[in-house]
Amino acid sequence: MPEVYTVKVEEGRLATDGKPSVGPVYRSIYAKDGLLEVPSDFKSPWDFFRDSVKRNPNNNMLGRRQKTESKLGSYTWLTYQDVYDAAMKMGSAIRSRGVNPGDRCGIYGSNCPEWIIAMEACNSCAVSYVPLYDTLGPNAVEFIINHAEVSIAFVQEKKIPSVLSCLAQCSSNLKTIVSFGSVSTTQKKEAEGHGASCFSWGEFLQLGCLDWDLPSKKKTDICTIMYTSGTTGDPKGVVIKNEAFMAEVLSVDHIIMLTDRVAGEDDVYFSFLPLAHVYDQIMETYCISKGSSIGFWQGDVRFLLEDIQELKPTIFCGVPRVFDRIYAGIKSKVSSAGPLQSTLFQCAYNYKLKYLEKGLPQHKAAPLFDRLVFDKTKLALGGRVRILLSGAAPLPRHVEEFMRVTSGSTLSQGYGLTESCAGCFTAIGDVYSMTGTVGVPMTTIEARLESVPEMGYDALSNVPRGEICLRGNTLFSGYHKREDLTKEVMVDGWFHTGDIGEWQSNGAMKIIDRKKNIFKLSQGEYIAVENIENKFGCMETALSHSWWLLWSLKEKPLRIGQKSTI
Repeated sequence: MPEVYTVKVEEGRLATDGKPSVGPVYRSIYAKDGLLEVPSDFKSPWDFFRDSVKRNPNNNMLGRRQKTESKLGSYTWLTYQDVYDAAMKMGSAIRSRGVNPGDRCGIYGSNCPEWIIAMEACNSCAVSYVPLYDTLGPNAVEFIINHAEVSIAFVQEKKIPSVLSCLAQCSSNLKTIVSFGSVSTTQKKEAEGHGASCFSWGEFLQLGCLDWDLPSKKKTDICTIMYTSGTTGDPKGVVIKNEAFMAEVLSVDHIIMLTDRVAGEDDVYFSFLPLAHVYDQIMETYCISKGSSIGFWQGDVRFLLEDIQELKPTIFCGVPRVFDRIYAGIKSKVSSAGPLQSTLFQCAYNYKLKYLEKGLPQHKAAPLFDRLVFDKTKLALGGRVRILLSGAAPLPRHVEEFMRVTSGSTLSQGYGLTESCAGCFTAIGDVYSMTGTVGVPMTTIEARLESVPEMGYDALSNVPRGEICLRGNTLFSGYHKREDLTKEVMVDGWFHTGDIGEWQSNGAMKIIDRKKNIFKLSQGEYIAVENIENKFGCMETALSHSWWLLWSLKEKPLRIGQKSTI
């Protein structure tokens, strides 16, 4: 009998009073005695950062490639102490502008050290940070500033003009703009004309000091309001409190501790997935909590792989289209090496795959071939990666299999939403039978399926299928100023994800459909969007690799269970 990775904690029930039937409630075997909770001495994500500074003040924390007029050099680093000092000064400067605990601060720009420093500055003074980004649609930045009542914003230098362009419509809220870099005299005057002040990074830093009394923090304080797109209408502000954010970080650590090797001071994380989304924020905060180093990409997809080769990360989080690109690149190199090398590679591949399928862990499946063959394929990600994570959309099974065999790393595919504070399910990296699934519930979450009769999904059948519903310690606290929308998705304490899952025999979850992709026609018939997309799926192959790579990095990543609308 295969090992089962979930435990039942409640029985299911048949449909009653017009409510659909629901399946049993399950939690991970790693939380069989109760869901993981945040220890009483942790009040805010600031505690993770502060404690790491105490332990590792001189360890590299944030790095970027040094630029000269002619070329890019190696990574240069800020230590944990450097970042702490900058965050403390920035936090003090935020307070000097009349921004108080509980107020909102916008952060607008690509991943870079300034993004993290601004985030930690907000954490230091109990100010809720609100990522700003324009990929949610026209006028999204203006909408978010006004809806969240953002009073101060840290903005990437090249994004300053777009903020100034909407300042006339946001002037009742936004009073302070801080550039990640410099700011021109003209831009300062334009901001002043709308009653706001505009500072360069250095100027704002000078307003703060190191020695000031940090305000008290509570687990129930709002950590961040993160806006996501809906199917129609304005973006929705997902409210995430400190306790949910911290519980997610601790759950990541808990799962990796039990099934792999946790991050440490020697680990290096590659930051390129948007920090405006919760997926990367959680992973970077996890790395910060463990004293690891974080290296940022240049922000240009053309040089993504070059940045990886220079940084040589040990932890890599990606989206399926990036892994698909790596898969295609390795396959191309193998086939171009000639018939003999291709045959030898395939023999090594088949041998290792056979032993992975038998249940052997990554490092024991084929150690000889790892040294002779797969050490070369590892170089696609710099040669040092030991933990691979994939999320945001379904990872094709053949790509997942290929990466598990050739990367020399464990690989976990996960599933989550902003409303679940990133991952709510994760595959166990060294359990090959979880290939093609999103794994088991995180140790902070309980899950059940709810039947969807109109789609033919029965949560109580021999193969349970239905809408995935969640409850636990890492759920959001509602949509900002939209109680009506909150009530639609939170029913009797359960968050309805809108995604259709299927429990596997080993307790893993497989995403098979999307509830909201079903539409009822005027004559009463139901149709699935997937059926239409599948008919025209071949059109997607006509798009260039550069387009779909750009899509996955620049646009809002798709949730698992959703399909691209390209």
